[in-house]
Amino acid sequence: MARPASALRGLILESAAQLFAAHGYEGTSLHDIASAVGCSKASLLYHFASKETILTELLTPAGAELAELDAALAGLDGDEAAEAAVPGYVDLALRFRRETKILLADIPGMTCHPALGSIPDIVDRLLDALAGRSADTADVVAAHMVLGAVFVTCASDLELPDQDLRPELIRSALRTLGREPG
Repeated sequence: MARPASALRGLILESAAQLFAAHGYEGTSLHDIASAVGCSKASLLYHFASKETILTELLTPAGAELAELDAALAGLDGDEAAEAAVPGYVDLALRFRRETKILLADIPGMTCHPALGSIPDIVDRLLDALAGRSADTADVVAAHMVLGAVFVTCASDLELPDQDLRPELIRSALRTLGREPG
């Protein structure tokens, strides 16, 4: 019995996300995805024009939420910016752990990938917010450390529930930024 088109589309996205996270975007072929789903490559291409289209659809929700965080941080300065950026970024990284893992698997290739669009500019603004809008070397370095550490931690296979991981990520990030956790 044939699966409904929307169900197959969802299976393709889910299988692609699992394979991209496990083997990287470059290490996963359309054939791999079709085999994991149990459909033909032609069926897969009926739903998605290319592997890049699949990646774009997988990363779009995370990119949209990052843009929302960017907008929320835009009017904040100093401690207020940093203290809002930390939980916003932690929550985003936790919500999109698999997507973070996909990006981490191939950082050089992903940073220029068309699916990411304006993400590098938004990340620069997030770093500025994490640094409390400061150009001081210590603040800038700490912001980069927080960005990387949260990213890597959320992309890892830690067997900790999010409700335990989230507060520790926030506390650790705020300490790294030289701010007292509240």
